[in-house]
Amino acid sequence: MENLGSKFRRHWKNYVFQSLFAIITVILALLLLNIQERPIIVASVGATAFIVFALPKDSTANTANVIGGHLIGVLSGSVATLLPVGDLTIVAYSFAVGLSIFLMVIADLEHPPASGTALSIATRGFSYNGVAGLMISVIILASVHYFFRDRLRNLR
Repeated sequence: MENLGSKFRRHWKNYVFQSLFAIITVILALLLLNIQERPIIVASVGATAFIVFALPKDSTANTANVIGGHLIGVLSGSVATLLPVGDLTIVAYSFAVGLSIFLMVIADLEHPPASGTALSIATRGFSYNGVAGLMISVIILASVHYFFRDRLRNLR
């Protein structure tokens, strides 16, 4: 196993470039989101940025998985808000996460942060502005990944 010091020395430009690229891209994404209204969605955007910029060669970072996974997260969270669970809202929240996992695996669109999106929608309810901001943010991240995929390398 290669130690981090020698790997960093050999590929330091990628570490710096990809981290700076993540900062710039997340700034653009966060400008579109109301951070106070949707803190969990902001967290799932941050987790998506990690996958896109630190593990860009993993299947979970590809464009279809990033966008499709978050769409499944929105759908799963929205379905969970319709469940007649009464005081057992924790069941609906858990269902949103489980459903998102199930649908992502079935559709072959695995993107782990999208389960956070499902949880956010389930806990806070569906909001057109929140979903629009999320999806624009996700499309920005996926687009940057797509257009710069040849310059990005896995940093682990």
